[in-house]
Amino acid sequence: MIALMALVIAYLLGAIPFGYLLVRTLAGTDIRQAGSGNIGATNVLRTTGRAAGIATLVLDIIKGFAAVYLTARLTHGDPLWTSLAALVVMAGHAYPVFLKFRGGKAVATFLG
Repeated sequence: MIALMALVIAYLLGAIPFGYLLVRTLAGTDIRQAGSGNIGATNVLRTTGRAAGIATLVLDIIKGFAAVYLTARLTHGDPLWTSLAALVVMAGHAYPVFLKFRGGKAVATFLG
């Protein structure tokens, strides 16, 4: 049961749209309406600037790492659940419930 809960947490972590939130906060615009329409770090960099792009990249990497790390801790390092958490956090980034399942490509999240 704890392992399944860890996967739900991994999805929700992945679904946090840092690119969208940073651009909305810093520029007051919707990143999905600018550039490529993607919420990822590359589009944020191109449309909002270097600082926001790097912040998005770092936060997306951290959320990927955090989801896998948390799952590993909760499941005592079980490779099956840890691998599933990696997939689920990327799915959360690509299909975030908070943005009607239209997210990024999960490249930075994969790096985490």
